[in-house]
Formats: sequence, structure tokens, C-alpha cells
Amino acid sequence: MRKTFLFLVLLITTSNLFAQTNTAVDTIIKREMMERKIPGLQVAIVSKGKIVLSKSYGIANVQDNVPVTDQSIFAINSCTKVFTAVAIMQLVERGKINLSKPVSTYLNDLPTIWPVVTIKQLLTHTSGLPDGLGLLDSRTGGLTNSTEAAFWEKLKTMPMLSIPGERFNYNQTNAYLLAKLIDKFSSKTFQEVFEQQQFQPAALKNTVFGDSRDVIPHFAPTYFYRSNIDGQQLATPKLINNYYEFPYFRRTASGLNSTAEDMAKWIIALQDGKLLKSKSSIDTMWSQGQFNNGTGTPWTLGWGLNRFRAKHKAVGMSGGGRAAFLVYPDDDLAVIVLTNLGGSYPEDFLEELAGCYNTDIPKASPITLMKISLRKIGFDKAIPFAEEQKKTNPLFIPNEFEINEWGYRMMANGNLKDALEILKLNTHLFPQSGNAFDSYGEALLKLGKKTEAIAMYQKSIALSPDNEHGKKVLEGLLKP
Repeated sequence: MRKTFLFLVLLITTSNLFAQTNTAVDTIIKREMMERKIPGLQVAIVSKGKIVLSKSYGIANVQDNVPVTDQSIFAINSCTKVFTAVAIMQLVERGKINLSKPVSTYLNDLPTIWPVVTIKQLLTHTSGLPDGLGLLDSRTGGLTNSTEAAFWEKLKTMPMLSIPGERFNYNQTNAYLLAKLIDKFSSKTFQEVFEQQQFQPAALKNTVFGDSRDVIPHFAPTYFYRSNIDGQQLATPKLINNYYEFPYFRRTASGLNSTAEDMAKWIIALQDGKLLKSKSSIDTMWSQGQFNNGTGTPWTLGWGLNRFRAKHKAVGMSGGGRAAFLVYPDDDLAVIVLTNLGGSYPEDFLEELAGCYNTDIPKASPITLMKISLRKIGFDKAIPFAEEQKKTNPLFIPNEFEINEWGYRMMANGNLKDALEILKLNTHLFPQSGNAFDSYGEALLKLGKKTEAIAMYQKSIALSPDNEHGKKVLEGLLKP
């Protein structure tokens, strides 16, 4: 009788905890949807290998007022790249490729003028290769004939962006070459390879390749807010449809559509060994890349949304400013958020959601801790708050790249005042970074503070003499 009683108490306590956690998630999601004006959203949480929450919010199709359900399929854009990374690691496990070998070891049609680029550099976006994305849009000077052959021939004539391994240059050429590798070692197309080696083992029923040209059942169209349409400046931003095309040959970069629940299943299958046989393969894929000088890159192998820290390490990806997820390997936790609004940047609040399930995670994330705290005390208190955290919180180790990205996303959402405080904070925390002062100068300029902006650009160039963009901006500002 006593055992039954204790079991009932435990069951009630657990139910209450789940109810409280779900309420906390609801509060965050509804707040963010309102502030970011997100029409529709899905969220899924994985804990200890199980999907503990899968919930839908808002409107999937604004035109016809169709609500989001668990069957609604969202574009995940660059989140596709993590599926591509797994496909490459599957080739590694089969002994077909070596990550440290030059791409030219396996592909014989590379231009001789391109220096040696390794597969690992493709995955970490340190290849320095030219970005072929602009070649696909004739409206911006790209090819009128966007066949793969025309694309490839033109791409091969473009100059390198940097020496391989020297700089981070995010671009779509890397994923294109990875697609060529996958095709080379299979008698099937990479779409069929993904289907047979990832979608089927993970039991994904709502994950498909496609773009605006494809008829996808239960698809949630994507939208943007625009303040300028056909040259006309609008008093209030207008919600518009987003039309996009992903040619077949670059769909390893951005071609997938999915649901939050399918993404959760995929993460579970990956960690359960259904996609990669060896845990060491996952560890390799989730290890931070390195530049030639030995410092760490912002990416692991194919995964671009990362939290490199001693506690509560996280790896994940974002796509199109509308889809994002994080996996916490040591905490056995994952958070997935998909939306139908470009520029909603759900990656901004993923770690706050994770904090609903593990309250220590926000404390280990300087960005999340500052977001939660500055929302309460004011963004103008960013510098004193950061200084206090540096003294009292050993886990408070700010990352310049993350803070810069945060500030730019705030600017993109029209929150210039608070963005200015965050970018100012970055110059305070990283006073030797030319990039931090360049970004702060840009924010000042957007707010009409020309004199202060000039001073910041001058500081940036003094710290980074190779800042050609800053030099051009400064030259324009100093013209009489």
C-alpha cells in the first residue's frame, strides 16, 4: 500500500513538473511570436532519447488561415547542411573518403588555379573558395542559363576569397562540392542517398527536398516583412510571400523541408547509432574545426550553430533565419524550433527554452544569460552587467562572434537602440577587435550618429588595416 502511495506521489509530482515546464515553454514561445510577429511555429524537445514535447502554434498558411499542426512542413533551409555532414561521415565510415585529404583526390574536374582544399575545410567553411550563390540569380548579375554545367564552368573562373584554412567564409560552393562527392560514391542521387540512409532509418515521414516550385502536402509557406516594395517606402512593414528556388545541384546546402517532430526523430536516430555506426564519428563531426594557425573556427564539421564551452556544450544549425535547433550531448537534450517567417531567428531563444528543462544551461551561456537579464534591467546596463558576471560567474566567457551576430540580428529586426548597446559591449569586451568596432560603427551610422561612427571606423581600420569594407565606408563618410 505504501509503495502504491509513493508511486502516486511521484507520478503527481512528475506531472506537475511537466505542466510547469510546458507552461514556461508556452510563455517564451508566445512572447517571441508576438515580438517577432511570427505567423506560425513548431517546437519539439528531446530529453533522454524521447520526444517530451511537440507542439504547434499559430497559422501555417496566412492566405487561407490554416493553423499549424504537427503535420505542417516547414522549409529548414541551411539546416539541410547537417544532413549533408552526416552523409559525408557515412562515406568516411565506409572508407570511401578521408576528411584530411584534398578534394582533388576524389574530384578530377577542379580548376588547377584553385589551391589545395581539404574536405574538412569544405565542412567548416574555411576553404576560401568563391561563393557561387550569386550565379544563380540573373536579377543580380547571375547566369541567365542556370544549368549545373553553366554554373560549374562559370564558378571555376571566379577568384578565391582567401587562402584555404586562413579565414571563415560561409558559402554554398562548399556544400555543392560535398554533393558531388556523395554522388561520386553512389550509384544513386544524393536525394536517394539521404532517403535510404537517413530518412528511412529515422522513420521521417514528413521530410522532403523541394522549393517554391514543388507541390508539398501540408506545406507552410514562408513569409517576410518588407518596408520597401517596388521602390516604395511603407509606413508599416508588410507581410509578403517568399518565393525561392533551390536548383537540384545545390540542394545539399538548403533544399530540405521538415517538421519539428521529424527533426527530433532524426536527432534521436543519430544519437542512437542508426545513422552513424561509431560514436567516434559523431564526436569527430561535432569537434570544432581549426584554422591554419591552430585557433578554433565557428563551425564543427558541417554544423554551424555551436556553443564551445566546458559545460553544456551544444551543437546545431540555423537556416533561412526561420529554423534552428541545438543538441546538448552531455545533457541528453535537444531543442528544435521551426517557423514560417524569414528573419524570425529562432536561434535567439533556443537556449532559453533549453533552460526550462535544465536551469543551469542559461547560466553557462553568456548570450542567453544577458538576453534574459538585460530584458529585465535594460540593455543600457549591458557593460556593468557583463563586468559583474566576469567577477562572479566562472562560466561567463563571452564570444565575440556570437555577440556580433546577436547585435546584427537585432538590427535586422529594427531594434537599433538595443543593438547599439550590444555592439558597444562587444568593443568593450574585445577592445583589440577591428571587426567589433566596424560593427559598432555601422550601428551608430544607422542611428544617424555620423561623427561617432567615423571615430569607430577609424579605430577599426587602425586595428585591422586590411578592413577594405571599413575603408570604403569611411571614405564615403569623410567626403565633403
